[in-house]
Amino acid sequence: MPTIKHADFTSWAAPDEEPAFSEMFLSYVLSRNMRIEEDLVDQLFNSSEKRLARVLLLLAHFGKEGKPEPVVAKISQETLAEMIGTTRSRVSFFMNKFRKMGFIEYNGGLHVHSSLLNIVLHD
Repeated sequence: MPTIKHADFTSWAAPDEEPAFSEMFLSYVLSRNMRIEEDLVDQLFNSSEKRLARVLLLLAHFGKEGKPEPVVAKISQETLAEMIGTTRSRVSFFMNKFRKMGFIEYNGGLHVHSSLLNIVLHD
């Protein structure tokens, strides 16, 4: 198995040779690390209902710059269950609950309303 020697890596990613790339790469690594930390805290301290609400809001880009995209790409309940660490049946239960409360709509596609934030913010 080939290995990368330290000298090879540093010459490839030398900040003084490619400052724009180095800044972009460091920014990506730090934002990825923050997202992993947020996911860990979410898993440890929040219920599966709040975790599902958070994932749906993240998929719809709520809280990001620009206008939120309330329509989420087609995603299965099984995939959502894997993302939040619970079963598909629990995801189904909460999706139906969210739909009945008017937080989401789904008929072939998923439309997330900003009112779903109430689930995440409510203790």
